[in-house]
Amino acid sequence: MTALASLNQPLADRLRPTSLDEVFGQEHLLGPGKPLYEAVVQGRLHSMVFWGPPGSGKTTLAGLVAKQADADFLAISAVLSGVREIRAAVEQARKNRDLDGRATILFVDEVHRFNKSQQDAFLPHIESGVITFVGATTENPSFELNNALLSRVRVYVLKPLEEAALKAILQRAARVLSETEGQRVEVADEQLETLIRFADGDARRALNLLEIAVELAEARPDGSRRLDADLIDSLTTEGARRFDKGGDAFYDQISALHKSVRGSDPDAALYWFCRMLDGGCDPRYLARRLVRMASEDIGNADPRALHLAVDAASAWERLGSPEGDLALAQAVIYLACAPKSNAAYMAFKQAMKLVRETGSEEVPPHLRNAPTKLMKSMGYGKRYRYAHDEPNGYAAGENYLPESLAGQRFYHPVDRGLEIRIREKLATLRELDRKARKED
Repeated sequence: MTALASLNQPLADRLRPTSLDEVFGQEHLLGPGKPLYEAVVQGRLHSMVFWGPPGSGKTTLAGLVAKQADADFLAISAVLSGVREIRAAVEQARKNRDLDGRATILFVDEVHRFNKSQQDAFLPHIESGVITFVGATTENPSFELNNALLSRVRVYVLKPLEEAALKAILQRAARVLSETEGQRVEVADEQLETLIRFADGDARRALNLLEIAVELAEARPDGSRRLDADLIDSLTTEGARRFDKGGDAFYDQISALHKSVRGSDPDAALYWFCRMLDGGCDPRYLARRLVRMASEDIGNADPRALHLAVDAASAWERLGSPEGDLALAQAVIYLACAPKSNAAYMAFKQAMKLVRETGSEEVPPHLRNAPTKLMKSMGYGKRYRYAHDEPNGYAAGENYLPESLAGQRFYHPVDRGLEIRIREKLATLRELDRKARKED
């Protein structure tokens, strides 16, 4: 067990592991034989970035890398620092190398907050070996770090801590509090499970909650403190699931919702919809996405889907939350269960692509309006066939596209839902076109 620096430190800092034996979770990186484990135990330094959610152990691992390699550990935060702090850290690292022959790990927390020029400031010093760069980020490095920096580091992905790891951490914390503060801390498994659910994979949050609970718990005559259900419930009444309105969790979850609807799984779709609502997502954003799904993934296979999505969005605007949330949930379920077709979506994309590639094609003369004598004399509207006057209300063989694009097909209905009927109708009309053109 590590000596505790100060009882005034937050519990999460006091319990920060000082060896791999004290680390719980991240077995996919820290199991024997895994690349990061081998790098740490053998003291092999290389620049790296830890990408993972809050409380998953990024800062702890950076410190362990430095300790195992007997390297100086310098830490800066991209939230509070700029190029001046980077230069000062690099200068200290250079002194460590030149005067003591000691390696330096420069740990940059929230590295995604640095802009491109600030990130570029590290490059020459990584290249020259003055520093070993270790970054920590909650955001996807592929999007938030520039390619030059990414090419010089290895990215390790940390996962939210599982329940077993969080339980072990909290039990260890309760023992430490009992030993160091002279007061036995008692917490039942049921209350531990409540703290674990609320922590949602975040060890720091779990420890902070435990510390607050111990401070609030009434001391017994023997000095012990029992964390009862009422106390724990009072600290965990509000939801706290991982959800960053501008980060990866947001985009991952809306992707999961959209793909669940597309995959016709109403239960999964409803789950992700509720996860996003619970995480604080603006219901208006969800309503807009549902309207998009109705057109992109259902289209004319069930045109009612678009009506229902728009109606649900309108209902939410009238009612707000929580009443209007139910209308959106109804739309989610309907969209997931509806027959699927992306034919309209693909037709739109193909038509837009062709328009951009072919430029401003002339409107065929017979399709032009002719409100004046001059226009009529120029042949505008000549030989236009009024479809209502034709057999079956269809001008068989007529061309409505620019001459150079005649015969182009964008829309290909699928064999699902209403598009079965649409496909059959279009096939009939195209057969009429074929016969008419043959006769001509």
